[in-house]
Amino acid sequence: MLKAVILIGGPQKGTRFRPLSFEVPKPLFPVAGVPMLQHHIEACAKVPNMKEILLVGFYQPNEELTRFICSAQQEFKILIRYLQEYAALGTGGGIYHFRDQILSGGPEAFFIMNADVCSEFPLPEMLNFQKEHGEPSSFVIMGTTANRKQSMNYGCIVENQQTNEVLHYVEKPSTFVSDIINCGIYLFTPEIFQHIGAVFQKNQQDMLLYPYEGDEQTNGNGWHRAEAIRLEQDIFTALAGQGKLYVYKTPAFWSQIKSAGSAIYASRLYLNQYHKTHPERLATTEDGGPRISGNVYIHPTANIDPTAVLGPNVSIGTGVTIGAGVRVRESIILHGATLQDHSCVLNCIVGWDSTIGKWARVEGTPSDPNPNDPYAKIDSETLFRDGKLTPSITILGCNVTIPSEVIILNSIVLPHKDLNRSFKNQIIL
Repeated sequence: MLKAVILIGGPQKGTRFRPLSFEVPKPLFPVAGVPMLQHHIEACAKVPNMKEILLVGFYQPNEELTRFICSAQQEFKILIRYLQEYAALGTGGGIYHFRDQILSGGPEAFFIMNADVCSEFPLPEMLNFQKEHGEPSSFVIMGTTANRKQSMNYGCIVENQQTNEVLHYVEKPSTFVSDIINCGIYLFTPEIFQHIGAVFQKNQQDMLLYPYEGDEQTNGNGWHRAEAIRLEQDIFTALAGQGKLYVYKTPAFWSQIKSAGSAIYASRLYLNQYHKTHPERLATTEDGGPRISGNVYIHPTANIDPTAVLGPNVSIGTGVTIGAGVRVRESIILHGATLQDHSCVLNCIVGWDSTIGKWARVEGTPSDPNPNDPYAKIDSETLFRDGKLTPSITILGCNVTIPSEVIILNSIVLPHKDLNRSFKNQIIL
């Protein structure tokens, strides 16, 4: 039997995802109409012999997470449990801490996936690849090709081109190493815990020998540092070249979801995939309905005037109201938002219960990868460059009110704001 572990992180991260992560844990943010995590769970549930999905992170188990897990269990008929870490233990430390739970029932292999990636999740292909490569206890990293410049922002993999064995692994190198990058999706056998355990013991010994060194002064309680283990730097770097680690290169789509701008791009990738996987989720132009251009998801509870024009790449949440003559493209409209007559929303995320007044224009700058480069990935831009806000998509937090006839360009508006004029390139606190 098989299991899957999804690493969902916790509240100290997701800062690039603000102000949206104030309202909802980032893994539950809706991308293409469903929570980010649901795409992972759906892919896992389709794998034959998959018995359990474990979510590992350090969010407090809140009502939203519990509700999501309950409804996902019912929908996908699979056991899903949340395991809460006592602190941020890193990608390896979290699974090592819960190794007994992962190994209970004796799975022959298990997937590990980062929650903040969007992908076609070719999990059955990874299983077949593992059977064909190396010994039965070998480990598989999913990789994809990036361009030379961007590859240095990721974990880089040097492979043996005949056997696909990973010969060398470097996390975010300072010079070009390889254009094959780590996708944050792995297939492990239980043997991985021996390798993580060896790092844990070495960390413990180091702490006894050098209690005050290391990059984190662990505020007096140095004991938890031994358990903070990173799969990438601590495990893959050591395993490379030992005949244990292989790379499965996927030709399918893959992207990271680090910032709010990358959520709009991920939404586009998933909406496009719905043609194959969920054609029922894609809206079409019908008599008496709004005009749909390209891929659009509309929740059945949304109320949309037939003179509105939506798309491409638009996702509309529960209970949204869209008035006459409204134009929306490349945007995510979250539940309860209202777009009044003739407003225009381009490259935006409109927060929960926000209102955009009549004839207002809310617009951002897309942060898409270069369309002429098949290997380009989305840049995770820093918020500021040269002391100025980097032009990017416009984000309205929850419960923001934009008055009629104003223009909001490339701005981030924090929750519960009533604006009274136009803004450009601002963070409105």
